[in-house]
Amino acid sequence: MTKQEKKETMLAIIEALKEVYPEARCALEWEGEPWRLMVMGRLSAQCTDARVNLVCRELFARFPTPKALAEGELSEIEDCIRSCGLYRVKAQNIKDACAMLESEFGGVLPDTMEELLRLPGVGRKVANLLLGDLYGKGGMVTDTHCIRICGRFGMYPESLRDPVKVERILDGLTPPEERCDLCHRIVQFGRDVCTARAPKCAECPLSTLCAHGKALNKNENR
Repeated sequence: MTKQEKKETMLAIIEALKEVYPEARCALEWEGEPWRLMVMGRLSAQCTDARVNLVCRELFARFPTPKALAEGELSEIEDCIRSCGLYRVKAQNIKDACAMLESEFGGVLPDTMEELLRLPGVGRKVANLLLGDLYGKGGMVTDTHCIRICGRFGMYPESLRDPVKVERILDGLTPPEERCDLCHRIVQFGRDVCTARAPKCAECPLSTLCAHGKALNKNENR
């Protein structure tokens, strides 16, 4: 496909996903203060959103503010998040990020990519999530679902796994105002239909828009 064809296909995919998932919701249940989404985003690395949601109920009950986390005992934070994996590194990142949030930003989460990336443990994926959900100006959140599914759609080779390269490609194909909700819908779609193993291509409502699905149909009709 040409770049223009990819843009048109992405617009069609966006509209199709809106039909399937009218409500685009973040899988991380961060209701409350924005800093919580930063913490949950860090914990989500190599961990399921369901596990993060469960763990953070206790974490935020014990540490209800960024200041409390910044001043909390590292061992206590580790105990709370142990089941999320990589808990020692994540606990230190969370403590340090909350300390910086308090000392340099007055407890208010910054609204630029450059400032967010200064926070320990915050990479482009989490920064885009924060910018999109909190400030309406994020790029594509290139998590495993997004990378896998948009590759299957034919936006780039399916073998491409570099999150930054994928982000740049998709940002060039997707209207800025659609990126945040599209990423949330892709997560839902990736869990329900376009799974990593054995995707349900025969049941897929987007099969006519998907390069992977079209190739399967072509092979089956030979």
